[in-house]
Amino acid sequence: MKVRFWGVRGSIASPGPKTVRYGGNTTCIEIRTDHNELIILDAGTGIFPLSQTLLAELPITANVLITHSHWDHIQGLPFFIPNFIPGNTLRLHGSFDPVSGKGIEQVMAVQLQYSYFPVREAEMKAHIEYVTLVPGESIQIGSAVVTPYLLNHPVINFGYRIESDGKSVFFTGDHEPPYNIYEPGEDGHEEYQVFVDDKAAMIHAALDGVDVFIADCSYTDAEYPAKRGWGHGTYSMSIASARKAGAKVLFCTHHEPTRSDDALEKVFQEALAANAAVAEGVDIRLAREGDVYEF
Repeated sequence: MKVRFWGVRGSIASPGPKTVRYGGNTTCIEIRTDHNELIILDAGTGIFPLSQTLLAELPITANVLITHSHWDHIQGLPFFIPNFIPGNTLRLHGSFDPVSGKGIEQVMAVQLQYSYFPVREAEMKAHIEYVTLVPGESIQIGSAVVTPYLLNHPVINFGYRIESDGKSVFFTGDHEPPYNIYEPGEDGHEEYQVFVDDKAAMIHAALDGVDVFIADCSYTDAEYPAKRGWGHGTYSMSIASARKAGAKVLFCTHHEPTRSDDALEKVFQEALAANAAVAEGVDIRLAREGDVYEF
């Protein structure tokens, strides 16, 4: 299996000289099975450069797994070049939105409103399919089994486990480990703690034994208290989850967009030092645009 990073920034694209080493595109990760089946995790701005490389292997079938509908994870979809070429298939997977009452098709419908984009979906030449997923129910994509898990973010957010030929990847999308919203002693604390514990156990089971864990590591421990409830994790949280799950490799991603490459490396080294005992046995890396990991 091969993992390639095309976008590793969170929230908003941040190109420029201070982000050139790790990249400024928002979330997009290419997965290739050993049979060369194409799975794409999220469609941030990184999907545009990815799509340019796909022109060399047309026609293609691209299975895109959307973690959630925030802009930085979907904004590249209208610029996915194979959409404009006959013979290609875009199969878009994602969640049902209980607020709008619609499935994953709304991700395209909203962006392709004529007020925001000059090409309507009906004018695109590729075949576009929509697959609305159910948490915990696996689907087959070629040789790969893909299972969506409901994680913790202000909108419905799927983490995806992808398994093929005995190899596995788990991507969190945007995720903040669940916590008790009540203080000890407050009404509701004990009842809510049961929910938190059950949710944490489900997430641990989903991660258990994964080979490659790609996780939202937006914040440092010092930054997190001011960002609590925003739906993002820290380096320490992800390192602890990787160790508990027995993950072989942890890629830290969704880099804070205001953080320069130098600052990113600094906080990463500080996180490794602070979590040295917990991190033992886990290969921990900063996700970098263009990096390929094959296993």
